[in-house]
Amino acid sequence: MAWLIYGANGYTGELIAREAVRRGERPVLAGRSPEKIEPLARELGLESRIFSVDAPDLSGVALVLHCAGPFSRTSEPMVRACLAAKAHYLDITGEIAVFESVLARDAAAKNAGVALLPGVGFDVVPTDCLAALLHEQLPDATELQLAFHAPRAGLSRGTMKTVLEGIGDGGAIRRDGRIVRVPTAYDVREIPFSSGPRTAMTIPWGDVATAFHTTGIPNIRVYRSTSPKTIRRMRMMRPLLPLANWRPIARYLDRRANQISGPNAEQRAQNRMYLWGRVANARGEEKTMTLTVSEGYAFTVESALLAVQRVLAAPRAGAFTPARYFGPRFVFSVPGTTTP
Repeated sequence: MAWLIYGANGYTGELIAREAVRRGERPVLAGRSPEKIEPLARELGLESRIFSVDAPDLSGVALVLHCAGPFSRTSEPMVRACLAAKAHYLDITGEIAVFESVLARDAAAKNAGVALLPGVGFDVVPTDCLAALLHEQLPDATELQLAFHAPRAGLSRGTMKTVLEGIGDGGAIRRDGRIVRVPTAYDVREIPFSSGPRTAMTIPWGDVATAFHTTGIPNIRVYRSTSPKTIRRMRMMRPLLPLANWRPIARYLDRRANQISGPNAEQRAQNRMYLWGRVANARGEEKTMTLTVSEGYAFTVESALLAVQRVLAAPRAGAFTPARYFGPRFVFSVPGTTTP
């Protein structure tokens, strides 16, 4: 069955396209820039399609792997097009609002007979599976904390644009089942990662949305390891961060993001990501667990291709988080995943 990568010219989209071809897959490569898409398609011997996300050409396509962020701008029209074309929709977002929007369309997906499956990359796949595994151990948990440590991590241009787009909005946690906005670096704690303890701060990461839909746990916080110096600086800058949403500053930051190239092949091969999770119930009982996975973009390539294969082989209709579609142990199917 034909499937399509939209945003194949982006950092992650191109990595996925090249690895797909190496494995004998023949995805259609699509995007809005012919000068970027067509040379890559010719090099890889693949079909190309040029269209805007607002007017997709999904004829003959059974599945779309959407890789063109920021997804807050691009996801909704692509989801709408996939529902109309009866094509499965997968993406690699990490944006809270996108998860909430896509997962709210469960009934529409079932009516169309397709899967809507956002977040099939890092960090959502490993942390979503980690949340589900912990929930299995403590089914009456009322609190969930998830954290990751990314030593020497680099960001792609698209990821940086997504970060910058949301920086002026502060942080987010889930409290009593509702997503609430909190100040940047709202909570700071030491996390006992398997690689050693690290100071970490709360971040408005996608798991604030997905982990609730996966587990039903009403209180969720997500942390990223951050140096105490950086945390102090970010807290001092809180009053200024909303200025990032001012159009002249937003344009300047966008231009700066365009200069980023993303991790090189050596960094993707050598770096690792360390994850930690904790659940607790009202009686004070708790369970913790750690995972180690490959570098974030390398993980995304593997998990996204695995997700495409499994959805095409065994499709289900509805809107899903990764752990709800594939099960909590899906993360162990991705090469490089270990747990102590």
